[in-house]
Amino acid sequence: MPVHPTAIVSPAARIAETAEIGPYSIVDGEVEIGARTRLMAHVYMEGPLRIGADNIFFPYSTVGVISQDLKYRGERAETRIGDRNKIREFVTIHRGTAGGGLLTSIGDDNLLMAYVHVAHDVHVGNRTVLANAVTLGGHVTVGDWAVIGASTGVHQFCRIGRHAIIGGYSVVTQDVLPFSNTVSERGIKVFGANRTGLERRGFERATIEKLQTALRLLTHAGLNTSQAVERIRTEIAECSEVDELLAFVGESQRGVVK
Repeated sequence: MPVHPTAIVSPAARIAETAEIGPYSIVDGEVEIGARTRLMAHVYMEGPLRIGADNIFFPYSTVGVISQDLKYRGERAETRIGDRNKIREFVTIHRGTAGGGLLTSIGDDNLLMAYVHVAHDVHVGNRTVLANAVTLGGHVTVGDWAVIGASTGVHQFCRIGRHAIIGGYSVVTQDVLPFSNTVSERGIKVFGANRTGLERRGFERATIEKLQTALRLLTHAGLNTSQAVERIRTEIAECSEVDELLAFVGESQRGVVK
């Protein structure tokens, strides 16, 4: 295992032989690091923390430290990170709290650009992109393939649906619909389906059109949410993605961006 002589690694850490710990990095406590994961330099990690294989942590990233939540009382909580993630410079990832299940988690194949903040009890799925300076408040959930634009702030307890794209500098205070193209511009608004992203991921044109129709009924038809949901169920033929959209709306605790 290549460990730079300036690095400090706790005896409690379990590190794969093919992992790499770069200059001036600190691995403190119960930290598990998988095969071929690389800490470039000046990375700080604190356990309990589990990291999978083939990740790369760029300089000055901080992972697994205690929450900024004032209710945190030192309870044992952890952070889990999957495989093949890119964690860029100055990213901060905080471990969970008793109020949120004691776990912060990040899945596989994600890109967290510079200065991203992942607060306590956040759950990020797979293949997401969090652009520079995105801030996820505590208890936020980000679905697979979501893209969040630079300097966007996401309020505590909000959900970002799968395949959603959020424009840069947005302020998100409610759940963001799956498959949607959502932008904050003098008040956050939905601008239909995330056509470009869905096409790139191989969704059929008919499915995208059904999602576009459903999102238009939800956000631009002058209907309340119950009326829009009923219209969607009546007018749109069977479509699992539309069913997912309606389930997301039905489960929302904060309301959804319209």
